[in-house]
Amino acid sequence: MDKKDRLKLVHWVVDTARKKGADDASVTFSYERDISVSHRDGELEELSESTSNSLGLAIYANSKYSSHSTNDLRKDNLQKFIEEAVAMTKYLSKDEYRTLPDPKYYDYDENIDLDINDKSYSRIDSDRRVDIAKKIEETTHKKDKRIISCTAGYGDNHFETIRVRSNGFEGVNEGTVFYAGVEVTIQDDDGGRPQDWSYATVRHFKDLPEVEYFAEEAIRRARSKLGQTKIESGRYDMILENRNAGRLIYALYGPLQASSIQQKQSFLEGKKGERVGSEKLTIVDDPLIKQGLGSRLYDSDCIAAKKRVMIDKGILKDYYVDWYYGRKLGMEPTSGSRSNMVFGYGDKSMDDIIRGTGKGILVTGFIGGNSNSTTGDFSYGIIGSYVEDGKIIKPVNEMNISGNLSELMMSLTEMGNDPYEYSSMKSPTMLFKDVYFSGI
Repeated sequence: MDKKDRLKLVHWVVDTARKKGADDASVTFSYERDISVSHRDGELEELSESTSNSLGLAIYANSKYSSHSTNDLRKDNLQKFIEEAVAMTKYLSKDEYRTLPDPKYYDYDENIDLDINDKSYSRIDSDRRVDIAKKIEETTHKKDKRIISCTAGYGDNHFETIRVRSNGFEGVNEGTVFYAGVEVTIQDDDGGRPQDWSYATVRHFKDLPEVEYFAEEAIRRARSKLGQTKIESGRYDMILENRNAGRLIYALYGPLQASSIQQKQSFLEGKKGERVGSEKLTIVDDPLIKQGLGSRLYDSDCIAAKKRVMIDKGILKDYYVDWYYGRKLGMEPTSGSRSNMVFGYGDKSMDDIIRGTGKGILVTGFIGGNSNSTTGDFSYGIIGSYVEDGKIIKPVNEMNISGNLSELMMSLTEMGNDPYEYSSMKSPTMLFKDVYFSGI
């Protein structure tokens, strides 16, 4: 079944659902091919491939709503599937807010090329995939005799999603994702076994880093943990490494969603137009970045994608509002999910920020922990290095940071110039003043 046949089938399902009694219907056809390779300590550990086709059907009938899915795409069986879906919907309770979006929100520009689909995907064979993982693992092993274990991986994904809605929307989205990297564990003379990793995720195969990058980065990071220990509890400046800053910033995502606001589970409720962070905090949701890992022309509601400023110099400007919860709250829909998150960047590198720090902790990883979207309270275990007078002194671990996100964002004093490129969250190095760390 090619793309033309899949699109034709989706329209048939929508039309059939209407004929069987649905007021409106929404159909999503998803095709996905996923391949992954793992090479561990000189041996091929895993080579897996999965291909899936699935169809999702949402029924809207007499203010009632239900959703259904199937992998059986034979028309005779789909006919019965649709009939049963419509019949079951009639037994559900009414929900006046469950409707398809107003078609005026569907107006996306189909001529925009986000360049998220690598046309060379079909030319990458299994031998090449295995060879990439093998070379990364072999190269890494040769870098340090203290390596106890080394696991390298490669993977890629090709997907196509077709969405059709009975009130006028049609969209086809096709893309690719490629990833590779390595994890290492090394022997510490003190008996520890520090480990770390280096991975990259990109839209185009040619943009994957060279083998040497993965090997050197993973080993450098693991070596930086040799001799790690706790230090005294207290307040330190926190330098948050760019590739891990997203973990902390992501804690803002839930409270920014309309679903959290409607359910009274957001500490940001009612704060639109108010200050929620320092002037250094600017967050922009940009779905139209070429080759972006979160790029899209429309979201799952089929609402056309637009660049939106979420927080501007500390002032909350917008929420993530989907169609359903937007109707419940009486709010204009924006999008219920994030795309690419970019920030207001500064002019200093991480090294520059470290050099300007008198007493701080460079956080290079998190171990467990959580945040409360209702109150903003958080607690996370951290891994990193102690910094004094602008120099990294020693590695630390088994420490925790805790506090409140509102207070933490107010203490943000520096944004780096180094957005992390292998994520849809382009977070830079971030500097927070006087964060409480618990240790000894």
